[in-house]
Amino acid sequence: MVEVHVVRVFTDEAGRYGNPLGVVLDPAGLTGAQRQAVATRLGYSETVFVDDPEAARLQIFTPACELPFAGHPLVGVSWLLGQVSGRPLEVLRPALVTAPVPTFVAEEATWIRGSVADAPPWDHVRLDSPAEVDRLQPPDAGGPWQKAQVWAWADEPAGLIRARVFARAFGVVEDEACGSATLMLAAAVGRPVAVRHGLGSLVLARPAGPGLAEVGGRVVYDRAFVVEPAGV
Repeated sequence: MVEVHVVRVFTDEAGRYGNPLGVVLDPAGLTGAQRQAVATRLGYSETVFVDDPEAARLQIFTPACELPFAGHPLVGVSWLLGQVSGRPLEVLRPALVTAPVPTFVAEEATWIRGSVADAPPWDHVRLDSPAEVDRLQPPDAGGPWQKAQVWAWADEPAGLIRARVFARAFGVVEDEACGSATLMLAAAVGRPVAVRHGLGSLVLARPAGPGLAEVGGRVVYDRAFVVEPAGV
């Protein structure tokens, strides 16, 4: 049996919305193919498998592939491991990233700091207004915006952004709240931003030096359940 913990990452101030994340804290014995099958079966935008909770060594899978780096799963697993251990973490160690990823808690949020170069290859499409973002329909398979964050300034002087992410390239039609795309966006605009994402999630991000940015937000625990390895 495989126990899956589900947290919601990037909730709003009242703990609503957020992007569900599956976390397997004891994946011993699961092959890479089995991990991919579990992630595909669960259907979350990402599922994390923690091979060493003390050292925070982990793998990140979308329903379609393994990723080296992603904001939503790293923020979520940092928060969950902190809850389990009783102390905030300082680094995370994704299997496909050479350097550890710094993580910390500040401003009632859990944060990670990452290299823009490690993020998935998101496209960014700026529209003229939040209303235009809201009216969009997810693109069909094979159409444009297969891996795109579509955004508009809601209040540019205040750094407020409205955004949605379409991610069929990673096996997800629309991602409720995407950390890595928002990390890249903050680096591109060169200032801290607060992004109202998807149906109502809140993603915070800011530049953190040449080629680096930070992304953070609130996380809440939802539930745990088990799946049969033989059934994946």
